[in-house]
Amino acid sequence: MDADRKLRAFTMMVAMGFKEIEVGYPSASGLDFDFVRLLAERDDLVPDDVTVVVFTAARDDLIRRTVASIDGLARAVVHMYTATAPTWRDVVLRASRAGLRTRILHAAGVVLSETDRLAHTYTRFEFSPEVFNLTEPEFVLDVCNAVTGRWDAAPDRPVIHNLPATVECATPNVYADQIEWMSRHLDRRNDVILSVHPHNDRGTGVACAELAVLAGAQRVEGCLFGNGERTGNVDLVTLAMNLYTQGIDPKLDFSDIDAVRRTVEHYNRMPVPDRHPYAGDLVYTAFSGTHQDAIDKGMIFHAKRAAALGVPESEAPWEVPYLPVDPADVGRSYEAVIRVNSQSGKGGVAYLLRTGHGLDLPPGLRVEVGALAQAASEGRAGGGELTPAELWSLFRDEYLVHPGFPVDLDGVEVIEEVTGNFREAIISYVRCRIAEVERWGAGVGSTPEAARHAAMSSAARRAV
Repeated sequence: MDADRKLRAFTMMVAMGFKEIEVGYPSASGLDFDFVRLLAERDDLVPDDVTVVVFTAARDDLIRRTVASIDGLARAVVHMYTATAPTWRDVVLRASRAGLRTRILHAAGVVLSETDRLAHTYTRFEFSPEVFNLTEPEFVLDVCNAVTGRWDAAPDRPVIHNLPATVECATPNVYADQIEWMSRHLDRRNDVILSVHPHNDRGTGVACAELAVLAGAQRVEGCLFGNGERTGNVDLVTLAMNLYTQGIDPKLDFSDIDAVRRTVEHYNRMPVPDRHPYAGDLVYTAFSGTHQDAIDKGMIFHAKRAAALGVPESEAPWEVPYLPVDPADVGRSYEAVIRVNSQSGKGGVAYLLRTGHGLDLPPGLRVEVGALAQAASEGRAGGGELTPAELWSLFRDEYLVHPGFPVDLDGVEVIEEVTGNFREAIISYVRCRIAEVERWGAGVGSTPEAARHAAMSSAARRAV
């Protein structure tokens, strides 16, 4: 990621409300080092309540390079990691438990001595025993406790112990049990912020994070839309929005979730899938007829309840079937909530005609118009989708546009009639019996009588 993309990402995360942002691996990349220096040297990029986090392996030269990058920042967290699991110790690091413990404590000392030289940067420290979830619990506990002591943690300068599920290998409850055990057994617990860092190899990164928080974790590391190595890190968008739907304010601004998505797609150069929770193009969209009918009724109920409470719809309790969050809360319109194809039914068609064109069809007419729409969709290859404009044309041509020949209304019996407003006129829907045949008609007029006459004419012509 180049500097422009990094800056755009950082600026967006600040605007969203993130207070700790890991911005790079300065010892591994010249681009990352230069970007951290940019943040340090410009006064207008890092607000007073935001802390920059930098990442480093537990190696002397890499630590020194990392600390050099943050000189001049008002606040920073130096995040040091090393793998601790048996396979990594044996195959990658070729170190015994005792040897690795010594190596980690030495590196922690280097972090301390190097940051002590920074005259104007307040630093805190973070340690990640990489592959924590596959490491012997008693070993990782011993190492973390030793690091807490080495960094002289205190309540006003707590150490972050970040416990990664670097490769997700078990169900979320197993990870939560590991976090709970650590939370209960860590020394100087009030001097420690317990953090988690789930990956998504099994597709359950969000569940791991949620259960870990319930088990005692105080902090979660992740990425927007789950970017990261392999299958990615835990998705902070989904995690935060899950909290939001349960009535917990995550203190992050997703009021324009599409703008967030576009920015992330730009700097990652990867698309967010259509079905991605909360942000995909289709996640607030129903094609199924039963879903559409329930949503249609739910939206009507929501509007009526808001009116009864005397509050705007945005402030009324949200209880609409199949929509766990009000799309308007994340900057979406209701336009795409219901889309019509061959699997759709009367509810979806009625919803689109009502919200798009002001046509509040009576129940019996909804069934008939739904069948017309389904037939029109099935006539297309693959049961193609009908747009709201096409649905309006279908209704208009069937019910409102009448051929020029006259009709005799003497034998037309009105069985059911519903009248309402339509644009600046009156619309009437009538169900009529004509020579033992029942037909619906619709008509528009400047008065109820004129609209009724036009609707009866519509029904009579449709009976011919």
